[in-house]
Amino acid sequence: MKTYYRFAHSGVWLLMLCLLLGMTNSRAEQETIEITKKDRCPVCGMFVYKYPKWVAQIYFTDGSAYFYDGAKDMFKHIFDTPKYTPGKTADMMTEILVTDYYEVELIDAKSAFYVIGSDVLGPMGHELLPFKDQESAQEFLEDHKGKSIIRYQEVTPAVIESLDRRG
Repeated sequence: MKTYYRFAHSGVWLLMLCLLLGMTNSRAEQETIEITKKDRCPVCGMFVYKYPKWVAQIYFTDGSAYFYDGAKDMFKHIFDTPKYTPGKTADMMTEILVTDYYEVELIDAKSAFYVIGSDVLGPMGHELLPFKDQESAQEFLEDHKGKSIIRYQEVTPAVIESLDRRG
């Protein structure tokens, strides 16, 4: 009887652990908040639903979510959070997602590879094109005359300004 109890007890713990691990998946792996026809980019005011290949998302600790028509505007929000969302700071962001250009699926913005300087324009002109892996980014760079591949930490206000100036 004791052996059965230990087995059953450990089985319950294993089940609880699996459930807990399942709940820690990011929004990129779960259902995301549905973008409606009313959702506008807080940076440029464009309706985001029109550009599903370009969507970026930021979630805040208070449960609010903001959608963008490209990674460039998302970074503008990150760099000047109080301007676009008064009362909020970048430290309050819980998740930042971008859409992989080839796969058209949400990925973590901080782990993405971004191609800049390509011949592909986004809804707001020259854009950072996100990819989930370096190989895809390299292939795109070669096929579309990209200038370089950068990571999240390397995106600066100066990089964003240079993309806007290329217009």
